Amino acid sequence: MSKINKSKKIGIKDSFQLNYNVMPFLLSVLFFGITNSIARALMNNYLADIIRISRIQLGVVEFFRELPGLFLIFILAYLYKQSDKKNYQTAIIISMCGFLGLTFLGTNLWVVIFFLVMNSFGEHISMQVRQSLAVEMSKENMNGNSLGIMQGFRSLGNILGFLIVPILFLILSKLGFGRDSAKSYKAIYFIAMLIAFVAYIFTSKIPKLQSEEKVGPKIYFHKKYGKYYILSFFYGARKQIFITFAPFVLVLNYGASASYMAILFAITAGLSIIFAPIIGKIIDKVGYKKVMIGDTLLLIIVCFFYGFAHRLFSHNVAFYVVSINYVLDSILSICSMASLVYCKALSANQEEFGKTITTGISVNHLISIIIALLGGLIWQLAGIEMLFTISAILGLLNSIFAATIKEVEKG
Repeated sequence: MSKINKSKKIGIKDSFQLNYNVMPFLLSVLFFGITNSIARALMNNYLADIIRISRIQLGVVEFFRELPGLFLIFILAYLYKQSDKKNYQTAIIISMCGFLGLTFLGTNLWVVIFFLVMNSFGEHISMQVRQSLAVEMSKENMNGNSLGIMQGFRSLGNILGFLIVPILFLILSKLGFGRDSAKSYKAIYFIAMLIAFVAYIFTSKIPKLQSEEKVGPKIYFHKKYGKYYILSFFYGARKQIFITFAPFVLVLNYGASASYMAILFAITAGLSIIFAPIIGKIIDKVGYKKVMIGDTLLLIIVCFFYGFAHRLFSHNVAFYVVSINYVLDSILSICSMASLVYCKALSANQEEFGKTITTGISVNHLISIIIALLGGLIWQLAGIEMLFTISAILGLLNSIFAATIKEVEKG
């Protein structure tokens, strides 16, 4: 494994192959990140304030929203003959259709779920192809750095999107639309669709990559990736708790507004810009195994404060403790890049790597949809303490399992 010179600042030119013009790709990631962050900033409050869903209904919504990830292996098998670039464009178009539906159709729960799923469909396809594109364009032994830089651009897009939301709510309120008005949400969803179109324009400028001809099986499983699949399973549980139930704790238990959540998300995205490249360099320097173990051990502390802050502090203090906890959780979630570098180390070629990522995403969504359904039910029946205690136990099991991995030396 290559060692990173501590004194040398590693940038885009150092991480990506010089024969690729990587900026159109990174800018498309940035603008699509804006649209995804707008959707994320709106969703919890839209469901709580406009649709008026319960904790159990939240689990149902998340079950359907995560189904595209579970079936991603079959979706991309259908799109097998298309290039990663074409699949990325397809992903953006599907997300745009989801935004259009949320803009112009009603607020019936099942209609909203349908278009949230469509938006999620596009995001899940893009999740695989942007990771695959970043690694394919990277220099040898710079996979962690290239993923970190790509994630940094995505985080910058997230910041801009999250900051746009409170600004748009303010402008719309001046125009006579209430902050709790469905029309305000719909207007912002339409703006998100327009920004997604800008991302699509940049994808057309992504250069043709020197990929091998796709001659292998469309759906790929191999026993050498067994531990990667198990790690993906654990990550699915952790991701679902972080994305769904952690922010909903702030909305339902502490009454956080859409604008507050957007600003909090912007802070986490801003810190991701700083920490994503740093974590990428750490992965390349100390190895993916140590990063995976450390990440999930720290996750246990994070889960403790999610579940028990309200018992340790006053309501107001607990609100800020959970908010800070969420920021720390977002930084830890960046460490999931370590499993991608592990996957790349095992892969014989780029095509195998891309298909294995797809399989891993589907595997992690197998537990995601279970957590989505059971999480809301556990919260409703046993309390928030039990929900995050289970999450902490899963984190501990993840650390124990990651300790059994052997680092793969690449020549």
